[in-house]
Amino acid sequence: MSNRVQEILSWYESDNAGTKTNIARLLNHGKLAGTGKLVILPVDQGFEHGPARSFAPNAGGYNPHYHFQLGLDAGCNAYAAPLGFIEAGAGHFAGQIPLILKLNSHDTLHDEKDPMPSVTGSVRDALRLGCSAVGFTIYPGSSHCNAMYEQLRAIAEEAKSCGLAVVVWSYPRGSGLSKEGETALDVVAYAAQIAAQLGAHIIKVKLPTAHLEQAAAKKVYEAEKVPISTLAERVKHIVQSSFDGRRIVIFSGGAKSDEKTVFDEVRAIRDGGGFGSIIGRNSFQRPKAEAVKFLNTIMGLYAGEKP
Repeated sequence: MSNRVQEILSWYESDNAGTKTNIARLLNHGKLAGTGKLVILPVDQGFEHGPARSFAPNAGGYNPHYHFQLGLDAGCNAYAAPLGFIEAGAGHFAGQIPLILKLNSHDTLHDEKDPMPSVTGSVRDALRLGCSAVGFTIYPGSSHCNAMYEQLRAIAEEAKSCGLAVVVWSYPRGSGLSKEGETALDVVAYAAQIAAQLGAHIIKVKLPTAHLEQAAAKKVYEAEKVPISTLAERVKHIVQSSFDGRRIVIFSGGAKSDEKTVFDEVRAIRDGGGFGSIIGRNSFQRPKAEAVKFLNTIMGLYAGEKP
């Protein structure tokens, strides 16, 4: 157990030995084991965006086993997916890579300004499948946010009582926000704070822009001269907003983009004190050999290498 992992575990003062053990499993697996950094492979896009949009660019991705193997070959800390994909490979890959079961899901078959995901898995499912953690999405800014917060509170309580870690996707979205506001610095920081207050061990947010959405917040940012001009400064503020860095914060990789853009973002996350990335489409939509090299480069950047 590295000193860094021991330090991170010390932040979770109310958690039982089982939950701390599972957080340690996530931190001690793969190429970044022991560094306190994480690169997680999430594959919930088949449910979220549909199979063709998700897997047609690399047809191997239609097969659930492909993603387990990609996570292993690349040396990821963990693999996250909804119930169906986890069930389809958990037995074959038992004990080989930490698993995060995504417990709610949302589809795009109808236009919905205020999203409300369905609960599509349970804590019992996660235990049955040998998972280290459960994942749950909340949409601050949606008119349904209070219902999501209450669902998460109950699920987090149950998960922690069973010794599982809790990973929260906190994505501002809804009629209360402009499109630009979904990634505004003040809004993303608020979303990270909400996830931390709801008991998340690991918080997943999108990278923030320099836009400030809320008038009242904008006045404070300007009066206090909060540094926000560079992405690294904005990442640092998100980490600060997550209990002054005492909660693990990782950042979404988003839609597939060119390597230079992703690598520059990873450098900013690293330099801003972020804990890592959760990279889905930017990895599994590439040919496998290219995806493994791509993920290895990202892990090298987090480890301090300079490719």
